[in-house]
Amino acid sequence: MTIKIINKSTNPLPRYESEQAAGMDIRCNIAEPITLQPLERKLIPTGLFIELPAGYEAQIRPRSGLALKRGLTVLNTPGTIDADYRGEVGVILINLSGEAQTIEPGERICQMVIARHEQPELVEVTELSDTERGAGGFGHSGRQ
Repeated sequence: MTIKIINKSTNPLPRYESEQAAGMDIRCNIAEPITLQPLERKLIPTGLFIELPAGYEAQIRPRSGLALKRGLTVLNTPGTIDADYRGEVGVILINLSGEAQTIEPGERICQMVIARHEQPELVEVTELSDTERGAGGFGHSGRQ
């Protein structure tokens, strides 16, 4: 598969950082550092515009190191870029730490995973089939 991409940033194209990585790292396209205060969120530009094939989406996900070490994460995880979207890829970052965090120009701020998807037909019914689990959720299987 190939994906058309326009790069209006000064950064290199997104790339996979290891041979078997699922996500490619995305860098911010900012001229000056941006500081996020605790619990502050901002839309961060990337300078990237993509054309995905029909039946695919791009998922924007946090980088684990940023989340663990600095408390920076993608707010609407995973963010979805639809195949028919042609605008700039933006990333909603939030600072969940207790102190201000600064994002530097060109910093890797998230990762992008390309995933296949389907649009199923929904059929309205009055009941669903039974399973052993049933309606159990949100911790129904216990802690161990």
